[in-house]
Amino acid sequence: MNITGISLLSGGLDSILAAKIILEQGIKVLGITFETPFFNAQKAKKATDFIGIPLITIDITDEHLAMLRAPRYGYGKNMNPCIDCHALMLKKAGEKMAELGADFLFTGEVLGQRPMSQTKQSLHIVSKRSGYEGHILRPMSAKLLPETIPEREGKVDRERLLDIEGRSRKRQLAMAREYGITDYSTPAGGCLLTDPMFSRRLKDLFLYHVNFKIRDIELLKTGRHLRLDEETKIIVGRNEKDNDAIENLVEDSDIVITMRDFPGPVTLVPFGCNEEKLRKAAAICTMYSDAPDNEKATAQCSKGDTVRFVEVGAERMDEAQKLMI
Repeated sequence: MNITGISLLSGGLDSILAAKIILEQGIKVLGITFETPFFNAQKAKKATDFIGIPLITIDITDEHLAMLRAPRYGYGKNMNPCIDCHALMLKKAGEKMAELGADFLFTGEVLGQRPMSQTKQSLHIVSKRSGYEGHILRPMSAKLLPETIPEREGKVDRERLLDIEGRSRKRQLAMAREYGITDYSTPAGGCLLTDPMFSRRLKDLFLYHVNFKIRDIELLKTGRHLRLDEETKIIVGRNEKDNDAIENLVEDSDIVITMRDFPGPVTLVPFGCNEEKLRKAAAICTMYSDAPDNEKATAQCSKGDTVRFVEVGAERMDEAQKLMI
């Protein structure tokens, strides 16, 4: 009997081990991973190359953003809506399971490893909210959880699944040595929504610019962000990489500020601003440049094909720090 399991693959060690456990039962495994502006498929692609299974990548940006604005089960420590996010991923994976005629879904989740999203109650909520409860297997902790449909139907041997619980990773690391797995991502990280600085910037975007686009989320990943007023934010490059990233995201309605005579940052004013805020932004750009202290310098301000020059003194660092997001 040909049996197929779909692995929700993050690329972390637990998801790799879960795939190995299912493969050892002679079950065909397909990997599935998801992309949004907050996480990508790179680690999963690397993991599937190692495991030797095919990978399906699905962009869930639109549905993820709609969920992210008001997650039913709230956020974690930062802007990470882990329970709602996992439910959405399992829903999309379940749709793919039905489309392909696969038999079940499985994840690398470990009971009790994460206090918000991997309690027994949270795992149950995620399964139920996905619409595919009963078809979702967690091989790493299966013996501690209710029996699933593929186990009852004999498609998966429950006795060959595990009973790992808690935050210790001793058993996983021992298994990694047995399988010869040496290159894997850490259990934390990978999702920008768990990052405190990025989360502050995203909250700010939600608050002051409700009609944002993907470009505006991409801008959150680079530079220093300072809010001048409710309508005006500026983004100041910290280095050449930031400057290049900002320049690649410029739109016609933006103002771009650089120094005419000295090396310095690219400073972006998304959607433009009034004269008062323009001079403030130019002063901050000057402060971060190599222009001499206590002397005025000339900032070049460009909007579309229009270029003008503004002579300003540098902003005081302590004043600029108060504006930092």
